[in-house]
Amino acid sequence: MTAAEGDQSAWLLLDTHTLLWMVEDHPRLGAETAKTLNRAAREDRIAVSAISLWEIALLVSKKRIDLHRDPLEWVSAALSLPGVHLVPLEPEIAVASTRLLFEMHPDPADRILVATARHLGATLVTADKNLLDLAKKGYFRAMDAAK
Repeated sequence: MTAAEGDQSAWLLLDTHTLLWMVEDHPRLGAETAKTLNRAAREDRIAVSAISLWEIALLVSKKRIDLHRDPLEWVSAALSLPGVHLVPLEPEIAVASTRLLFEMHPDPADRILVATARHLGATLVTADKNLLDLAKKGYFRAMDAAK
């Protein structure tokens, strides 16, 4: 998976909460973002990092979210949606997440998501204000999932 900078057919990498909002048709997902994701699904260019699947299962185990079914079933269903592709945690991404050349909070999942977006040339779809602020500084591309 690769994409050119600024390419309209670039991958959209979903932050963990964005994946949850999309699959669960949650009202926090912005209308503009929902349209963009629908188009990206038709164009076969939605990416989901393996770290997001781990994070979802962890949130379920800590009882911070309830998927109303086994997390593995939920993840399998999410990954079978049209246009959705799993991005494995490749060694290049894992190492790059430890070598980001800008200040970032230490959350390992967010660091891996940013490294994945940079690796793919993807736009990270997130509502995380810290990540959106970093994107505004030009470190990677992002769009606000709440819009």
